[in-house]
Amino acid sequence: MVGQVSLKQSVERIALWAAVALVTLIALYPFVWAIITSFKPQRDALQSSLIPFVQFEPIIDNWNAELGRTGRENITALKNSAIIAVGATLIALTLGTMAGYSLARFRFGIGNRNLVSWFLSQRFLPPVATLIPFFLLLQRLDLFDTYAGMIIVNATFVMPFAVLITRDFFADFPKDLEEAALVDGASHVQVFLRVALPIAGPALVAAGIICFTFAWNEFLFASVLTVREAQPFTVKIVSTGTVRGIHFGFVSTRLLMAVVPPLILSLFVQRYIVRGLTMGAVKG
Repeated sequence: MVGQVSLKQSVERIALWAAVALVTLIALYPFVWAIITSFKPQRDALQSSLIPFVQFEPIIDNWNAELGRTGRENITALKNSAIIAVGATLIALTLGTMAGYSLARFRFGIGNRNLVSWFLSQRFLPPVATLIPFFLLLQRLDLFDTYAGMIIVNATFVMPFAVLITRDFFADFPKDLEEAALVDGASHVQVFLRVALPIAGPALVAAGIICFTFAWNEFLFASVLTVREAQPFTVKIVSTGTVRGIHFGFVSTRLLMAVVPPLILSLFVQRYIVRGLTMGAVKG
């Protein structure tokens, strides 16, 4: 009996590690592919497009081209992505934190649950369903191909993350300090600014990173609502196609250039993200 239990545990452990290895391989494959392909000549990249580990002679021509000949265009596109992502994140955090605090501390006539569902519905709604209305609206307001237009569009779709994360954080946090401040004569606005916000740092960082990442990676609206002036780097990535086909070396190089900024930012604030997401932020 003991031997059978031990054998069963060993089989389960092997199956678990096999599943973990498979998921890890699937998750890391795109990054490994991009790294290896960025050092391949186009000929080798075409011959082994799915299996990048085939022997080849590494070159740095792709990096020289992307950082040299087209380097200025790439830097401009990266700057556009940064401006749009940071602007959308600031707006989403500012409005989303106030909304999250209100939902956690006050009751509304139409029901807090209904309001939360409404915010969630913005994420369930397919973005393509709002593409034409946004296109017409930005054209009418003269915001087509502008930073302001793209910031507004991105802030609209990332704000639910800020609302839900901060709302769950404030709902899970004790009200004692806020009630003491109210007894001392502070207004609700003063309580929010001087008591609630300082303790919500981890939740704000977690929400900010998530909002920034989604805005940084946005492609659908950027491909339609921008042409040149405010075109972000995500559109630049797919612009390597020519009449001779897609240059996989350039694509992979630009992919890595796009991944590095949010990755570095996440590493610097990793501990705040963990705290923000574990202090009630993922609870329903």
